[in-house]
Amino acid sequence: MTRFPERTRRFRPVLAAFVAAVVLTAGCTLPAFAPRAESEGEAAPPGTAPEWRACPEVPDELVGRGAADMRYDCARIAVPRNWGTGATTGATAGPGAGETFEIALIRARSTKQRDRIGSLVINPGGPGASGVDTAVYLSFGPAFGGLPTAITDRFDIVGFDPRGVARSSPVKCISDADLDASFGYDPDPESQSSFDGFVGLNRRVGERCGAKYGDQLPLYGTEQAARDMDAVRAAVGDDKLTYLGYSYGTLLGATYAQLYPQRVRALVLDGAVDPQQKLIAGSESQAKGFERAFDNFTRWCAANAGRCPIAPDARGAVTDAIAKAKTSPVRAQDGRKATAGWVFYAVISSLYTEQGWQELARAIDDLQGGDPDGVFKLADAYAGREPDGHYSNLFDANLAVNCADETEKPSREQVRSLQSQWRQKYPLFGPALAVGMLGCVEWPGERDPYPTGRANGAPPILVVGTTGDPATPYEQTPALASMLGVGRVLTWEGEGHTAYPQTSCVTSAVDAYLISLTVPREGLRCPAR
Repeated sequence: MTRFPERTRRFRPVLAAFVAAVVLTAGCTLPAFAPRAESEGEAAPPGTAPEWRACPEVPDELVGRGAADMRYDCARIAVPRNWGTGATTGATAGPGAGETFEIALIRARSTKQRDRIGSLVINPGGPGASGVDTAVYLSFGPAFGGLPTAITDRFDIVGFDPRGVARSSPVKCISDADLDASFGYDPDPESQSSFDGFVGLNRRVGERCGAKYGDQLPLYGTEQAARDMDAVRAAVGDDKLTYLGYSYGTLLGATYAQLYPQRVRALVLDGAVDPQQKLIAGSESQAKGFERAFDNFTRWCAANAGRCPIAPDARGAVTDAIAKAKTSPVRAQDGRKATAGWVFYAVISSLYTEQGWQELARAIDDLQGGDPDGVFKLADAYAGREPDGHYSNLFDANLAVNCADETEKPSREQVRSLQSQWRQKYPLFGPALAVGMLGCVEWPGERDPYPTGRANGAPPILVVGTTGDPATPYEQTPALASMLGVGRVLTWEGEGHTAYPQTSCVTSAVDAYLISLTVPREGLRCPAR
């Protein structure tokens, strides 16, 4: 795999609480993961208005029912596979010429909506996460961690699955067996034979994806997806785009702002990605961010021993658990072994939200007692692995997009050297982020990098950063704002990945910007609580 997906996991804990509420009130049995079959209906041809149809089945599949006072409608639009940009040589002659991708949309509209402003288009990040799913989750309102009623009263909430993701002409070329092998692999393969084995696994993935998609692989890049987003804007009937992008969604939004600055109404970019960082710098940035977040977790453990059964030395307990899993992995009742890789990804999973810290402590404590269920619960949630062993296409799309975007391609020898260097600087996360670059090292196909310049002519863009963010470290927030030239930074002094709408301070500032276009004062910092 390449860098850890910059995805928003806030919605999974929120959904868990919501599931409990629905079960109590409706007696429903809810799936852990919703099916993502292709939506019914014809895709509207490029440049034509889509036909919206009621689709209550989507929230039913995801959550068990729709939100109160919300109507859900779906549509599909066709977009050119090749918009004729960057390295893709032109829509009339390059790969994908004359062909289209289908983009799936959902619109959640409150029956209490008044003084409608327009649509708020959502992207949750990844790359590879579903905007359709996220729009459904956000439609349930603040009681369940969704959007404030001040927003749903004024905007339609529109989610879309970007090209190659979930319901939108999904790219799928990595087998479940190879994903199991990748997540279970030693996160720090120290011996040369172990390192070579991971190279071989990534080479096999690249060869299979190249054989299936060939010269189409560059078409999954971010600039092409940003141009699709302008087709989404047109499809919902807005003259200008109002957008909320989380994590990788900030890169997508920033690219849109550079391409279409005059078509921007308001962009909220939460969990900022620095577009100017190339593969090595971005991977090291994440290593630093996760190491910092883990340090914060260990300090919380030391100060909350009653809730942290691996206190006082949480780092020692986790490090020891990973070391033991390399030689003596605990077997679960279903036959799976909690290898070092699965334990490591349980740690990664828990750091996306502060609420995950206590769950991680319990999982490591249970593992020490011979029960790996908590480890697998955390790791499977991160990986998108269903109980039957099937994976969504999150990581297929993640790899396709990241590698299409990336111009830097280090050698295997350089990766090996960085693995050793980063082990000294970021002992728990550095080696894994180094060898994770092998995904793009072994990836075939041309590259199609996105632009990295100013959004000249765009209005002020709100860039939100969290000081304890592991996946998109805070340092990237001012970097993105500065690059755009029209960015205004809003800081949350909290933990976890992304900030809105988690505290009243952040929520008030973002709501005022989205509704009234009131830009927060320069240097506004919101306290953790």
